Amino acid sequence: MPEIIHLQQTTSTNRYIRERMQDTALEEGSAVYTDFQTAGRGQIGNTWESEKGMNLTFSVVIYPDCIPANAQFLISQIASLSVKELLDRYIRDVTVKWPNDIYWQDKKICGMLIENDLCGKTIYCSILGIGINLNQETFHGDALNPVSLTQITGNKYDIEKELHAFLEIFYKYYLLLLKGEFETIRQRYKEALYRSGAFHAYEDSTGRFHAQIQDVEDTGHLLLQLPEGEIRRYAFKEVKYIL
Repeated sequence: MPEIIHLQQTTSTNRYIRERMQDTALEEGSAVYTDFQTAGRGQIGNTWESEKGMNLTFSVVIYPDCIPANAQFLISQIASLSVKELLDRYIRDVTVKWPNDIYWQDKKICGMLIENDLCGKTIYCSILGIGINLNQETFHGDALNPVSLTQITGNKYDIEKELHAFLEIFYKYYLLLLKGEFETIRQRYKEALYRSGAFHAYEDSTGRFHAQIQDVEDTGHLLLQLPEGEIRRYAFKEVKYIL
């Protein structure tokens, strides 16, 4: 059975899993959550602000060795959809900001760092590090637009209970993935995208422009369509949303 490990403090839950697996492999679906990360990370070296004991900061390990390496964005998609479905139980207007930030309206409520280890043409191991803002009432860092569930609803949430609720949802999506239901996952992801269906402001290396989301490729590349019909293709960090 998957193991659930609780730590009062660690550098990062992703790092803890990696160090633990040097000695013995964790069962698939096992999770590590902590009250506080001293070196919590976001994408591309960003830090993740989380007040001690207030939020759900955790990592899950899976071994999707039947999934092709060139389809690894599916891991990001099922993680994003799982967080969205968890938050949908409490609030409306939850979307997935490409590639895998979770937004409530125009504010960020969850971020994640997914590390995939490849073996040949398939994925050997995936470690999914996720931080969901649950109970934090004030943010002091320089993040542009954080928000927590308690700020939205005024209620407090049991961290361990929400972890188990997330895992139940995530296991469901992971089984869809293992069954090869790739298109079902991709379609649900596209339907959940932040700012889909309308023109909004973006910025790339050439400057600011207006575009609408045209598609997200299987590789994870974002396709934006300009008003005159031109399609631009972006990898992660090559384009920025103007909020």
